[in-house]
Amino acid sequence: MSQHGKQPSEEVDDRQLRLAREAGDAYRAAVDYMIEEVAHTGDTREAGDYVVGFAQEEAEGLYELVGEGEFEWREPDDENAHIEVAVADADDGRMVPGAEVSLRISDRDGEQVEAATLPLLWHPGLYHYGANVRLPGDGTYTLEIRVEPPTMHRHDEENGDRYGEPVEVTFEGVDVKTGQG
Repeated sequence: MSQHGKQPSEEVDDRQLRLAREAGDAYRAAVDYMIEEVAHTGDTREAGDYVVGFAQEEAEGLYELVGEGEFEWREPDDENAHIEVAVADADDGRMVPGAEVSLRISDRDGEQVEAATLPLLWHPGLYHYGANVRLPGDGTYTLEIRVEPPTMHRHDEENGDRYGEPVEVTFEGVDVKTGQG
């Protein structure tokens, strides 16, 4: 767990903390389902105030807002993998929005083959940061994920001093299957 668990305060009571943990349990169940049942591979690690996880799938189409109320469906071009990153509070498990998440992917020789900044993505089952990327092909890679602190304001003098430091999480030996879904 994080360096400090959340405690009742003038801003939050026991019931609100319990409800936040229940919301976090639901988010973690969605992350676990994505990793274990939907994606080709994935994993999670605790780092500072966060739990950072990833899931890897084939590249996929996405809607982009191109004008007020106007959407355009975009299929992947030469991208052949989709990387999803979940960033959650290590104490209650809820998703942490507003962070800047970046990804570096290296091959077996340690050579960087891809890098990307991962925007927040809406998904019907799991909010996450993610993007389609282009890799040389199927293989074993190292994923380095960096989470910069979100710039959002934090409520609560007792519990609000969290997400202030960047964290880096490395997942080695990741077996990636490329393609387009």
